[in-house]
Amino acid sequence: MSRITLQSGFPGRIEKPVPFSAYVTYYVTKRLARRTGLAHWLWHRRESACGPAPAIRANRFWAIAAPAGFCLLAMLMLGGCGRRDTAVQAGIREQVLHLGNGSEPRDLDPHVVVSYNDFNIVVALFEGLAAIDETTSRPIPAVAERWETSADGLVWRFYLRTGARWSNGDPLTAHDFVFGFHRALSPKLASEYAYALFPIRNARVFNAGQLADFSQVGVRARDDHTLEIDLAQPTPYLAAAATLPAWFPAHRVSIEKLGAFDDPGVPWTRPGNMVCNGPFLLKEWSPGSRVVVDRNPEYWDAGHVRLHRIVFYPIENASTEEAGFRAGQLHLTSDVPLSKIATYRRDNPSVLRIDPFMDTAFLRFNVRRKPFSDPRVRQALARAFDRASLVRDVALGGQQPAHCLTPPGIPGYSPRAAIPDDFSAARQLLADAGYAGGRGFPRIEIQFATLELNQRLLEAVQQMWRRELGIEVGLANKEQRVWLNDERQLNYDISYAHWIGDYVDPSTYLELFTSDSGNNSTGWSDPGYDRLVAAAGAELDSQHRSELYQQAEALLLDEAPIAPIFFGTRVYLCHPAVRNWRPALLGIHQYKDVYLEPPGNPPAGP
Repeated sequence: MSRITLQSGFPGRIEKPVPFSAYVTYYVTKRLARRTGLAHWLWHRRESACGPAPAIRANRFWAIAAPAGFCLLAMLMLGGCGRRDTAVQAGIREQVLHLGNGSEPRDLDPHVVVSYNDFNIVVALFEGLAAIDETTSRPIPAVAERWETSADGLVWRFYLRTGARWSNGDPLTAHDFVFGFHRALSPKLASEYAYALFPIRNARVFNAGQLADFSQVGVRARDDHTLEIDLAQPTPYLAAAATLPAWFPAHRVSIEKLGAFDDPGVPWTRPGNMVCNGPFLLKEWSPGSRVVVDRNPEYWDAGHVRLHRIVFYPIENASTEEAGFRAGQLHLTSDVPLSKIATYRRDNPSVLRIDPFMDTAFLRFNVRRKPFSDPRVRQALARAFDRASLVRDVALGGQQPAHCLTPPGIPGYSPRAAIPDDFSAARQLLADAGYAGGRGFPRIEIQFATLELNQRLLEAVQQMWRRELGIEVGLANKEQRVWLNDERQLNYDISYAHWIGDYVDPSTYLELFTSDSGNNSTGWSDPGYDRLVAAAGAELDSQHRSELYQQAEALLLDEAPIAPIFFGTRVYLCHPAVRNWRPALLGIHQYKDVYLEPPGNPPAGP
């Protein structure tokens, strides 16, 4: 027996006397896990089976001991510690859902998050006045059991459930929503989604720093369970907007005991600090490893929640995620390797899900950088695609070519304007801008978040532009948080992005590129566009409203601060034990409805 210490990449640092066999087993397990890309799964399995890792300092004797370690590892994993359930098998028994979530969260603050992957976690932890029904994509009651509007559409009143509570047992009141709105709109917090609250009277000027007194913003608690909102203009989609994290309440005491309420650096979203109001509460956040949420017994509808725990894994590599699914470590993935889609379609179609998805993939041009300050350059590049071949030969998931921003399927709105695929026109526009045949055009770079589809798609675009326009394009693969930050800071030439609708309405796409939208991230601004979008948002006549949005979208496509590429689908793997994981057009699921049932058993009641 001896004491040896190792600082490893695995969770924790433990020092205790251990037998020699444990040294070898630890070292080989660690090396194999790292080589396979399943480090955290394999290590958590070993620890759950045989206890925590021994504390070891690696030295040269491992070169001799490693062969013995392979034998010991086999004994340990398959026999010495007994056969153990996979995470999926144990999860079915214990109601623990293991879910691949695509990337490490940038934050879990509902007033700060912007990415779809972060939303997936936040909606497990928090709940707003309304929620999105997966089947209809329409708002349904959540913390508010009902709401009503005035005849002129300028006053909305939400009636909160009297049994709603925070995870620490405190009553959840209308005052918590007022505080949450104040926080989300604070200029100091700099929420990119603050514009979702702009329909509220004076919200826009308060967020811009032109109004210091928040009491002048049109939101007030008439009593503990009645929230009244005065609007600057009628907003027909307000109940849908109220489902967004920017509208979520905030627990004043737990935030302010750690610092200023609008300081984005206050660590109130860490385990042990977070007080939330959703169906789950934060148990663990191990960066680069996993986020664990447990059932919240204080949730107003806790009796309906069947899952005991959800584990979110930030796995950016689709092949690693798919290997974890096959190894019984994940019930759900966020993606499928392109090379495996056809195989699953043929051999195991029951686990392959290709769901409708209100998603547009597009390129953002940084119009504050040359040559993209010239609209002719932007218009040229926006036309220099063979979109049909990109979705047929590269994307492979049933996507559709996109010649406009807003996707199909929005009731009462189908865009007339479109950007064509036209390489000849693209070459002429580039020549008009002074870059005939690509001569003199600077080398540019497209940044993108780490995903196999992104890489493959942009490599195809790179080749198209080289062949058809004579220009050279570099590709910059970035970790999602870096990509998001660079996009926000306009630290890019071209950025590949997706926008998933927040609700089923053209406003969720067209408001994106107004001058004061926190998610614009192009540097482009047009007062005429702003006026059209604002007028459409206030219009109660549906036909006139649609016509205003038609004009706005036509202007946007003509100015081309963006280049739409395709309308997406959601392609992922789902274990047959996962029940009530319904296709969701907006991609957000009601975790409180989800449960796990062994395949072959009849579904439980609703």
